[in-house]
Amino acid sequence: MSAINNRYEFVFLFDVTNGNPNGDPDAGNMPRLDPETNRGLVTDVCLKRKIRNFVEMAREDEPGFDIYMQEKSVLNNQHKKAYEALSIEPVAKKLPKDQQQALELTQWMCKNFFDVRTFGAVMTTEVNAGQVRGPVQLAFASSIDPVVPLEVSITRMAVTNERDLEKERTMGRKHIISYGLYRVHGYVSAKLAQKTGFSEDDLQLLWQSLINLFEHDRSAARGEMAARQLVLFKHESELGNAPAHKLFETVTVERANGAAGSPAQSFDDYRIVVNAEAVPAGVSVEELI
Repeated sequence: MSAINNRYEFVFLFDVTNGNPNGDPDAGNMPRLDPETNRGLVTDVCLKRKIRNFVEMAREDEPGFDIYMQEKSVLNNQHKKAYEALSIEPVAKKLPKDQQQALELTQWMCKNFFDVRTFGAVMTTEVNAGQVRGPVQLAFASSIDPVVPLEVSITRMAVTNERDLEKERTMGRKHIISYGLYRVHGYVSAKLAQKTGFSEDDLQLLWQSLINLFEHDRSAARGEMAARQLVLFKHESELGNAPAHKLFETVTVERANGAAGSPAQSFDDYRIVVNAEAVPAGVSVEELI
């Protein structure tokens, strides 16, 4: 399938209730915070991981939809698959001197790994498969309002070792926020898609993964996370018809009537407004959720 021919931007909103959307390992796994505003943060890496996980389930064993960046995967072994498929002998840390062979290696990685042709990858390891700049990029997600992390003490009635049998219980802690609505901006470049082979089928799979991002990612810390709104901006041209920030400004999140002045407790406390009339000429807008 041929690569996409239109540039896109999108606004994605999701929320969490009594959970931790993205723990910070440098802060005891507390929810990530912007220290200047106390707004919650979710990294692009966190969201891409969930997209990868969904694609892996949705297109399991389907050619062209393998996942390059898997848990505990050995990246050099992933690169060796391209060398073996093309019958090329790898040279440590170097691409083949033949530029055509080097290009074929990188193209093979794009063709066979969804996340390489979508997000790109730096594959210049000991077994060198080149470098790919991906057409799909995500910014950090930020909560609409400041959030307050809570530390909740928990107990475990079982013990790990026999020597601890006399202990009544083991203490532990969880970090959560009561409620937070998060907003993230995303970008899809048609020009870069043509270099990686990112197709219309891939694009639809990306939208599907965002809509279902949390449906197969449940855990005690993320039991109540939900995708709330996905607004797409489609340009008529490959290079685009308007600056991305102008499009993002047409989507505003407001407090619902009667909810202002108090901490938000649910999605009903917000109102999302898409000003379609303010969208510049040459760009169409669509709401998928």
